[in-house]
Amino acid sequence: MKKTGLFSNLKSDFPASIVVFFVALPLCLGIALASGAPLFSGLIAGIVGGVVVGALSGSNIGVSGPAAGLAAIVLTSIGALGGFENFLVAVVLGGIIQLIFGLLRAGVIGYYFPSSVIKGMLTGIGIIIILKQIPHFFGYDADPEGDFAFLQVDGENTFSEIFQAINFIKPGSALIGIIGLAILILWEKVLSKKAKIFQLIQGPVVAVVVGIIFFVMTKSNEILSISSSHLVSVPVPEDFSSFMAQFTIPNFAAITNTEVWVVAFTIALVASLETLLCVEATDKLDPHKNVTPTNRELLAQGTGNIISGLIGGLPITQVIVRSSANIQSGGQSKMSAIIHGLFLLVSVILIPNLLNMIPLSVLAAILLVVGFKLAKPALFKSMYELGWKQFVPFVVTVLGIIFTDLLVGIGLGLLVGIIVILFKSYQNSHFLHKEGEDVDDGKIKMTLAEEVTFFNKGAILKELDRLPEDSFLELDVTNTKYLDNDVIEILDDFVVKAEERNISIKLLSKKGEVVNPKSYHDFFVSKRRSNKPSGTERKAS
Repeated sequence: MKKTGLFSNLKSDFPASIVVFFVALPLCLGIALASGAPLFSGLIAGIVGGVVVGALSGSNIGVSGPAAGLAAIVLTSIGALGGFENFLVAVVLGGIIQLIFGLLRAGVIGYYFPSSVIKGMLTGIGIIIILKQIPHFFGYDADPEGDFAFLQVDGENTFSEIFQAINFIKPGSALIGIIGLAILILWEKVLSKKAKIFQLIQGPVVAVVVGIIFFVMTKSNEILSISSSHLVSVPVPEDFSSFMAQFTIPNFAAITNTEVWVVAFTIALVASLETLLCVEATDKLDPHKNVTPTNRELLAQGTGNIISGLIGGLPITQVIVRSSANIQSGGQSKMSAIIHGLFLLVSVILIPNLLNMIPLSVLAAILLVVGFKLAKPALFKSMYELGWKQFVPFVVTVLGIIFTDLLVGIGLGLLVGIIVILFKSYQNSHFLHKEGEDVDDGKIKMTLAEEVTFFNKGAILKELDRLPEDSFLELDVTNTKYLDNDVIEILDDFVVKAEERNISIKLLSKKGEVVNPKSYHDFFVSKRRSNKPSGTERKAS
């Protein structure tokens, strides 16, 4: 059973926070650059996203910060509103609108995104990370880190940038990038299994340290030296007063400008959607299958955006790149997100010059590993085996994210998913029926209907999450003829979570037939496979 105290998982959270820090640092700076905002504004958003949102959020493994999906909005809005100070007013108002969303319980929207679309989102982002990091890996840094859109701010697109990079390979950056990638692979595949010390000290930390040493040792080498344009570029204040001067105060005189309110609502809407999508994705990646309270998340994000806007930071969302890096590095509780924010704060105050010795190609190597873990080729095969109703929305989402941007890709996948489910629902009704809850003896009976689709996802998830610890659940699927893959995944996840909460499960499949707990997953999958249309149905379709 996982430990629940705030500091009880520090042994796992602290190393994970360091990895998230190294992933977040270039993204915070790159997103600020791509947004046309001061570089320090990206760091402010990363610090507030880690410390403030991390503390208020109900997510154990989600990490918040400036989002690539908002870069285009920020870039156009700064110019349209007449300056960065006016734009900050929109960020503060956007945070207030998010608080209203949370109070109105709008977070329930997050439960209605199909699993195939969420998996497509994770895979698409993984592929985008890989494609976007290839130029940085070889020392071509014309496009800033954090620009994840297909059409880039440097005038190129995702694929033309890679071909451009071939003509501008920097030997020093490429060499240390390859060395860093080799260290990461060796650390994970071999050394981490040899001794606990290699689990405590994460591979990315070693790769970064080696990168700094390489930079220092090759300064005088004409071939292998790495110029400042290919290193991390954190603003270096001369003294405390110059450091404080990097914070910007909003110009609240612009609050009467209607365009400020339009931008504020746009930020609130897009940031909320990206956050809810990320929450769904991180919950799916979470090995402990925790369910993040979405309304609380909106309240946390709203608070973070208010604070970020007040001190000169970019808009904040929960972001999948940092969250997945946190999960992959073994983060167990919200302390990893909080500590990574503190690392950002302390490092930009105390060691900005040291940070500016880190080659971007080494950080690109870290992100390449993160991207590969999100987009493993085996996932395409498993999604294909689930049938066309899962595979088509999945592929559409992946392609949409690669060739447009995150929200457009998600929208396309969701549209296809809705068409698919409406096609299925043309013949089938769907509802969840719960009966016979007896709070005295702890026995609860839940009966699933004949047709259960992802429209029932939120209701089922809510009911299962509300079950008290040390209770007994009798799940009756005797009359269930169609069980959607999304619901199967929820039931699979609940079987894992039930063990941690000491909930006993009895599964009834036919009258008098009780399924062995060890066979639940196989039963659920066989239930889905048994729903394939008969020969007559195939001809009709």
